[in-house]
Amino acid sequence: MSYASTVGFYPPNSSQVRGCATMSVHISVEAEALNPDSLREILETEDCGSIVSFIGITRGNEEGSKVERLEFDHWGKELPIVLEKIGINAISGFDINSVVIAHRIGTVLPSEPIVCIHVASPHRAPGFEACSWIMDELKSQAPIWKKEITSDGESWKSGLG
Repeated sequence: MSYASTVGFYPPNSSQVRGCATMSVHISVEAEALNPDSLREILETEDCGSIVSFIGITRGNEEGSKVERLEFDHWGKELPIVLEKIGINAISGFDINSVVIAHRIGTVLPSEPIVCIHVASPHRAPGFEACSWIMDELKSQAPIWKKEITSDGESWKSGLG
């Protein structure tokens, strides 16, 4: 399963507040490997002075056990909607122009990207703030469940994300 969407929109007074023509949110839910560099190229960077990125990868060890893989289950219809709302709220709440949020589903091996967030903004401080906020919101809101398979067995991790 793969899902990708792009939302171009103009929040109220966006051109007066931020001095840019377009704000955009790009969402991707992928069963195959994420390519953070390709995802970064999707950002709308006109009039921006900063790109802030977060790439979460699968750890090779967890509490002394070798991680063999993670398996992500999700609520197919709802996940893209939740990610899109998080992206729109980030643009509305921070001085940023463009957001890319991508998340893997299915099996993810150690060192492979799980989640990728890119934020384009006129200045670095709001970009860092927005990127951190997006990740926190994703962890608390996104209907994604993680099973960890280690050398010691397997377990579902508590909470969302």
